Amino acid sequence: MSSSPKRPNIFSGPYLDRSSHLRERAGWLTQAGRDPQAQFVAVWQAHNLFRRGDALGAILLEGSHAAVRTADPDQLVFLGMFRGRASFLVELQGDTPPDIDPQAEFRELRWLGAQLPSDEAGLLAYARALVLWRERHRFCGVCGAPTRGTRGGHVLVCTNEDCRTEQFPRIDPAIIVLVSDGARALLGRQASWPAGRYSTIAGFVEPGESLEDAVLREVHEETGINVDDVRYHSSQPWPFPSSLMLGFTAQARDHAITLKDGELEDARWFSREDIASGTIAMPSSQSISFRLIEDWYDSGAARPLRETPGVRL
Repeated sequence: MSSSPKRPNIFSGPYLDRSSHLRERAGWLTQAGRDPQAQFVAVWQAHNLFRRGDALGAILLEGSHAAVRTADPDQLVFLGMFRGRASFLVELQGDTPPDIDPQAEFRELRWLGAQLPSDEAGLLAYARALVLWRERHRFCGVCGAPTRGTRGGHVLVCTNEDCRTEQFPRIDPAIIVLVSDGARALLGRQASWPAGRYSTIAGFVEPGESLEDAVLREVHEETGINVDDVRYHSSQPWPFPSSLMLGFTAQARDHAITLKDGELEDARWFSREDIASGTIAMPSSQSISFRLIEDWYDSGAARPLRETPGVRL
């Protein structure tokens, strides 16, 4: 198994102290939510709140803001201590975005994470993931009764006294792998992607399957290639909607590509020279897919990927 990368992937890293033990202290949570120093991450329809203009950044609300004061208390979720202050998620309702501030707007985080300070990117992704989980578990999966948040909003409990089933946040593990034969990388593309974009092979882990087994299966199902020497690289939270991307590298045992399951429109072997010349467009620079390609490329190139003029970033 390889060592951890020198820098965390976007949306990862020690961006806050989760202080999970405080979720059990209802009195402390109530007091902390009323503290003037508390701050609130507002999310509306899975969109995060950003500062308008060129100086992109997250906007955290004070407890005195009307959007916080009028919010349903059951929609407040304790996130942890961010930059030394108790921080909460507040879900805002309505068909149109709330009027927060002339300098604020709700936007989709997916394409903006790389432009934010790393701790803000992680905090917003964390809040977004919890919103989506809570939206999808408003009712008990056992008896159908409404659920209610407890333990700082991190547990949803069935309100039916005869049931009381507890639901906890869930993530969907997915493997993503850079397959190489040494000089070339195996990359594929889906038909819905922008023209020319290729990426690493990825897929969800199935029940009863190890991560290593998922790597072998997904690569073979999508491309017909058999691999071995599977090595862990790094991971990345990907709350779009609820994935945890688990990155690997693997070595190809053969080279003949066969698109077996129809998941990909195309798959090919690409050399570093192909990438440097702009033959293909890279995946988003904030994705772990880009990180896998970048680390492979840089390991055998005289010039880093990000500094190579012909690369289509």
